[in-house]
Amino acid sequence: MYKTKPLDHLVLILGSLFLMLPVVVAFMTSTHTAAEIHSNGITILPGDNMVATYQKVLTQKGGFTGQITGFNMVINSLILGVGFAVGKIVLSMMAAYAIVYFRFRFATLAFWIIFTTLLLPLEVRIMPSYQVMSQLGLLNTYSGLIVPLLASATGTFYFRQFFKSVPDELLEAARIDGAGPFKFFIDVLVPLSRTMMAAIFIIMFVYGWNQYLWPMLMTTDESFFTLMRGIKSILQVWIGSQIPDYNEAFALAVLAMLPPVLIVVIFQRWFIKGLTESDK
Repeated sequence: MYKTKPLDHLVLILGSLFLMLPVVVAFMTSTHTAAEIHSNGITILPGDNMVATYQKVLTQKGGFTGQITGFNMVINSLILGVGFAVGKIVLSMMAAYAIVYFRFRFATLAFWIIFTTLLLPLEVRIMPSYQVMSQLGLLNTYSGLIVPLLASATGTFYFRQFFKSVPDELLEAARIDGAGPFKFFIDVLVPLSRTMMAAIFIIMFVYGWNQYLWPMLMTTDESFFTLMRGIKSILQVWIGSQIPDYNEAFALAVLAMLPPVLIVVIFQRWFIKGLTESDK
């Protein structure tokens, strides 16, 4: 049996501290006032303005309309992240199911055509996507924020590989029991795919949550602003001698890290299992 050495623990601890340092610095800096941060820069020492800062960014109305709060932006980011992740899982599972289990000509070609969308990220097709959403009247809507992000083959690729590893005996047993394609999908494949769904959900939620460029183009109505847009808008405020609210920007950055971290912590076991398991 391998014996753990103290040096191994030391390396792991130092690595963890190194990764946590930016988060700690951001949180500690957010507890100071904007004037203190402007004068002294970022700090690792706590201040006495934490409660006031976080209460302000979550509850105080602001923006150009004076109606948006940090809590509203958190909700918008959650809708974008969860909607994108769930939509990606549903579409990917249905596409992979059709490719693997339905016998039709050019199925392999269809998969590789879908797979080539990985070569066209949103940044490449952003203007055509924006034009389509504008013509459909989906600007400043949650549908306009979520639907264009679904067009990629990431989830389809993972679920296709997963479905191909499912034993054919399960399909034959389902047929003998009189299960049709829909029942086989719902009663057999979906329960088997729970760990894979959890892994894809985490990846897609973090990707959707961190979106900045697409929400910036799609939303001019502040009621649809996400948390990432809120951080940027705070730092853009520099009029005359007015100091940007650095403490609020750091507070929003800390808040922006919490949901992805919670999702990863909650689904950690399923995430690892979904990416590594091969036995069904």
